[in-house]
Amino acid sequence: MNISYKKLWKLLIDKDRKKKGLEKAAGISNYVISKITRNESITVETVGKICKVLNCTPNYMLEFVSDSE
Repeated sequence: MNISYKKLWKLLIDKDRKKKGLEKAAGISNYVISKITRNESITVETVGKICKVLNCTPNYMLEFVSDSE
């Protein structure tokens, strides 16, 4: 199983926010944003910080996709 953050990027567009603004508001590093961009794993704590800033739950920002997709 892989992780996809496509929902997060759509949510940022819908809320008229930028990656840099999310980084600052959530108190996360540019490295974490880079990991998300590459669909790599991030900590549950980081997911929580992002969800708090965007006022959402994890299912609005990420999804698990099968390896074949």
